[in-house]
Amino acid sequence: MDSPPDEASAIKQFQLLMEAVDEPLKTVYEIVHQGYPKETLARFLKARDWNVPKAHKMLIDTLEWRMQNEIDSILMKPIVPSDLYRAIRDSQLVGLSGFTREGHPVLAVGVGLSTYDKASVNYYVQSHIQMNEYRDRVVLPCTTKKFGRYIGTCVKVLDMTGLRLSALSQLKLLTVISTIDDLNYPEKTETYYIVNPPRIFSACWKVVKPLLQERTRRKVKVLQGYPKDELLKIMDYSALPHFCRGEGSGSSSGSDNGTVDDCFSLDHTFHQQLYEYIKHQALLVDSSLVKQGSVHVTFPEPEPEDAKIAKDIESELLSLGDSKNGLVGVMKGLNLSGRWKGLF
Repeated sequence: MDSPPDEASAIKQFQLLMEAVDEPLKTVYEIVHQGYPKETLARFLKARDWNVPKAHKMLIDTLEWRMQNEIDSILMKPIVPSDLYRAIRDSQLVGLSGFTREGHPVLAVGVGLSTYDKASVNYYVQSHIQMNEYRDRVVLPCTTKKFGRYIGTCVKVLDMTGLRLSALSQLKLLTVISTIDDLNYPEKTETYYIVNPPRIFSACWKVVKPLLQERTRRKVKVLQGYPKDELLKIMDYSALPHFCRGEGSGSSSGSDNGTVDDCFSLDHTFHQQLYEYIKHQALLVDSSLVKQGSVHVTFPEPEPEDAKIAKDIESELLSLGDSKNGLVGVMKGLNLSGRWKGLF
């Protein structure tokens, strides 16, 4: 259910509830909505199927989570030294490659080749939240101003190149990140494009897809083969993620495209601007903030139903195995649990 017939009424009810919250929460709420309260309320309503009490609780929980974890100041806390941040960028493959013709930021994610093995969980979570906040507080307001109309969502291109069973060992971290997004940054993605999906992804998708809400399923497009032609319908060539530009071009931090085209690299314009912005914000407040140490954010607990989802995925993957590819043996060494739905 994207929106009910009485959408305006639901938003009005929600507005009245938000007018009654304490002043500290109102201050945090202003940072969240960035001058577009109605659009923000609509996002939370969509995430809770337009149930006003549930959407209100979700937003209040988000505001309290932000206060408890000092999320409003997270863009003042750079990850230093730069070598550590570079290692994170090389192992957590995420970047902004450009914008669609409608003005939506194109966020690329190297799902298959991300290793998450160069730093602690806290650093990866910190980096992820910082990109979320930079997107919401800097990137989206800028593109909204440029296009003269509200733009509050992005397009994500998820590259499955290199996806292997060994990647499931990072499921706990992915669970944390996706649950944080589910609960605190709802309805921020316009469309998910899945590119270069291997057989393993297909097995997982077979289990997960029926469990997704209809509005989410409509957002996901799995592109077989080379995705360039499909993506060029909504963006110019210059905005294509580097792994979509030519045959056999999978996501890799060591791309031959170098510092300009590889949107995962710390040397890419987006990451340079993001990193410099965070360091500058820190210096504006207090130069002593530029010190080594990760930000510790409370991790939400995964939902109980996720254990069943993971078991179903495990069974599906086992059905693909045989003695030749060793899949069964690998699966026996994995303990699957996590919020697979949250990846979308």
